[in-house]
Amino acid sequence: MTTTLDAQRGWVWTDVALKAVLVLLLAFSVTHIEWEQFADKAMTARAVLYPLLVALPALVWLLRGHRRRSGRYPAAAAALWTVPFVVDVGGNALNLYDTVEHFDDACHLLNWAMLSGAVGVLLLRSSTLPPWLLLALCTGFGATTAILWEIGEYGAFILDTPEQLTAYRDTLGDLTLGLTGSLLAGLACAAVRHRQGTTPTTGPVRRRFP
Repeated sequence: MTTTLDAQRGWVWTDVALKAVLVLLLAFSVTHIEWEQFADKAMTARAVLYPLLVALPALVWLLRGHRRRSGRYPAAAAALWTVPFVVDVGGNALNLYDTVEHFDDACHLLNWAMLSGAVGVLLLRSSTLPPWLLLALCTGFGATTAILWEIGEYGAFILDTPEQLTAYRDTLGDLTLGLTGSLLAGLACAAVRHRQGTTPTTGPVRRRFP
């Protein structure tokens, strides 16, 4: 029990630290919007949207009443969910997208693995879904969000710019990497569920669908 509580506290502090870093990076980007690495990157829109997105796990937890039912805050899932946003803003702040070859490709692979992994962690802790369904849900979530991201990216950064000439190949590559990352996360979550059986990791069976 002590080990579990220590791990929970560790994840909570990790989640808080990641969100603090994200806020600082966003504040830095909007106060240095004239810098070259922030040009045409819609940093103001990110400064509004990203905090709302990283707050989703906490909002869902509160709205579903877990606090009143003494359910633990999903700190591990929340931390994993926050990582891609920190990487994205940090990559822009350090100008890695323009100076490091294939940095964007690595982000699409790893960030979608993190996002899908966060969803998988939530499903592992609150349901008795079999491994194959966990795999399907994680992969489906990743594929859907990757498509939505590319639609938004096309409208914000590519439409009516010279990049539209190479956008098709770049978009297909990004979608493939995002799908691959989501598939890897789904396989990892399915493997965990296979090892533990279909018994929920926390709480009694009657709380499967709180």
